[in-house]
Amino acid sequence: MAVITEASLRAMHKTGIPNPFYLGRGDKITPAAADYLKGRGIQVSAFEEKQQPSTDQAAEAISEIPIGVSNRHVHLSPEDVARLFGEGHQLTPMRELSQPGQFASQETVTLVGPKGSIHGVRILGPARGATQVEISRTDGFALGVHAPVRMSGDIEGTPGMVLVTAKGTVVLTKGVIVAKRHVHMSEDEARLFQVKDGDTLILETQTDRPILYPDVVVRVSPRFALDFHVDLDEGNAANLKTGDRVKVIGKNGQLYPGYRR
Repeated sequence: MAVITEASLRAMHKTGIPNPFYLGRGDKITPAAADYLKGRGIQVSAFEEKQQPSTDQAAEAISEIPIGVSNRHVHLSPEDVARLFGEGHQLTPMRELSQPGQFASQETVTLVGPKGSIHGVRILGPARGATQVEISRTDGFALGVHAPVRMSGDIEGTPGMVLVTAKGTVVLTKGVIVAKRHVHMSEDEARLFQVKDGDTLILETQTDRPILYPDVVVRVSPRFALDFHVDLDEGNAANLKTGDRVKVIGKNGQLYPGYRR
């Protein structure tokens, strides 16, 4: 059961409110929220006991997710920010990212591996608990680093490398990964898609090089906004760019019954 408010609808507006807007069994919608939808020509449909569509059909009504193609980047701990840029230094926002409160900073670093280096790698802020370097498989070949495919934050047993700026150096013993593709969702969005944190979605690109992604991990948090993240290698393979959209065609290993290619 959930209470749909005007504030929650406004938070969804930038990623698109589905039409019709489905209410789950027991959900309540405030008068202000109902007026908000009506004013935008969005129909509200309730799941009735005898006429309720399956949860898969409900998810199909909101079947598209925006894409964020992610280039190589670095997340720094506060301690490593100080080592690389000086004590008391704060990362300087350059542009906002799709996830609320996150930003690309003006600061960059050089990645140094056993075989080579990559200059001008963007740091994403704000600082976080542990330093993490996210590269593509192609970057790994250039650097000589065999990074495993991992979810963000899962860095135990991963290789390290050296980070260099004009003011300092950090030698990492772990923290280099190839990011596993994933979808960020708010709690409201997860309810609409009928998924929970840790579920997987089956996604299909809509470009001239169509690709199916069969096991995209769902990450749910009140801090998240709807976005599908792939790295540059995967984006290029499907001719994707940031702002494109993928179609949800199934979840947890099962295609939706109505899916047709």
